Amino acid sequence: MEDNYLTVSALTKYIKRKFTTDPHLKNLWLKGEISNFKHHSRGHMYLTIKDDNARVQAVMFAGNNRRLKFQPENGMNVLIRGDIGVFEQFGQYQLYIQQMEPDGIGSLYLAFEQLKEKLSKKGYFDEQRKKELPKFPEHIGIITSPTGAAVRDIITTIKRRYPIVQTTIIPVLVQGENAPSSIAGAINKANQITGFDVLIVGRGGGSIEELWGFNEEIVANAIYNSQIPVVSAVGHETDMTISDFAADVRAPTPTGAAEIAVPSTLELLHNVSSMQRSLTRIISEKTATASQHLNRIKQSYAFRYPEQLIAQKEQELDKYVERLGTAFNHERRRKDERLSGLNARLEALHPRRQIERTIKDLKQLNKQLNYVMTKQLEQSQDRQQNSLEKLTLLNPLETMKRGYAITYSSSGKLLKTVKDAAESDEITVKLSDGKLVSRVLDIEEEKDGEG
Repeated sequence: MEDNYLTVSALTKYIKRKFTTDPHLKNLWLKGEISNFKHHSRGHMYLTIKDDNARVQAVMFAGNNRRLKFQPENGMNVLIRGDIGVFEQFGQYQLYIQQMEPDGIGSLYLAFEQLKEKLSKKGYFDEQRKKELPKFPEHIGIITSPTGAAVRDIITTIKRRYPIVQTTIIPVLVQGENAPSSIAGAINKANQITGFDVLIVGRGGGSIEELWGFNEEIVANAIYNSQIPVVSAVGHETDMTISDFAADVRAPTPTGAAEIAVPSTLELLHNVSSMQRSLTRIISEKTATASQHLNRIKQSYAFRYPEQLIAQKEQELDKYVERLGTAFNHERRRKDERLSGLNARLEALHPRRQIERTIKDLKQLNKQLNYVMTKQLEQSQDRQQNSLEKLTLLNPLETMKRGYAITYSSSGKLLKTVKDAAESDEITVKLSDGKLVSRVLDIEEEKDGEG
């Protein structure tokens, strides 16, 4: 019984073979809305195609999606051609997309709008970065097909308007798959070859498919990075390409590009004639004004009576000389007085003067110090003598010389009253010339008032 069970892998392979052999699931055309779009780092595109009621997983491998002219986005309605198959690992069916077109809008137009928005955000079309064309170019590079009508129109117009300019045709492919790289390579090469003042890049009119070589990002990059000013001249006035937006100047037609790139010799000659007439008129007016001024000078007093004028000026000069001498002497006296004052101040502030005054002040202070010290010494000696006399009067020895004595107990205690001693105590009587050791025989205490 177990032999009748299938593995999941076997069942999935069987279902996959069914899908593969079903002709209705091959080269299938499908329309729907994109959701869950993801562009993998390896280049593959994973997405979901849905309508109001159902959805199917889809994948478009890098080998197929690199030919897309637009960038798929979520919410975009598309027309798809592909095969239905089974992704065995998840056991689910999915759509393998081989071709995709926008639904309701041409893929080229959509690619044009997407690239235009992308480059606009990067600043490719900003006016402040566009370069000005030289007014009088010497060498113009023409990047176009060497066999088209555009190159003949450009050359004819340039030779008619400004025949002295040098032109060089840089041949390129202007249509087909290799046109973008051919145009971009020519622009880059022209920048490597020094000597071009302006580049005219363009071709004659055609359909959007025929003009598509000028709508590729590689061409826009070459124009943006060009150090030489670029004039875009693609198609007719109503045709707009990415090159027109990226160029420094956009011309409506190749003929218009030639008219923009070079000035008109006739207009220049007309301008020169007009400026010549203006210059002649200005010079005539200046000459007439100068002649009138010269006549007024000739009629002036100085030219008519030069000797009298010189004599008058001589007298005025003498007065000025006298005034100058007086002012000079006054200023010199003022400066001398100021200098004398400064010398006196300098002499007063001279170090020698300072030293002399300091020595004098030092001697005076020393004299005052000696006087004060002498007075202080005399006063100290007087105070010492008085103190010595007072001490002499208070000295017990001096008192004892007058017949007085001092009595001590046997323990050496001074006896001040009779109460400090007792009968039979041994006492010591201190006299001026020695001492007596005695014993108390009797004590008699005197009353106050008794003799």
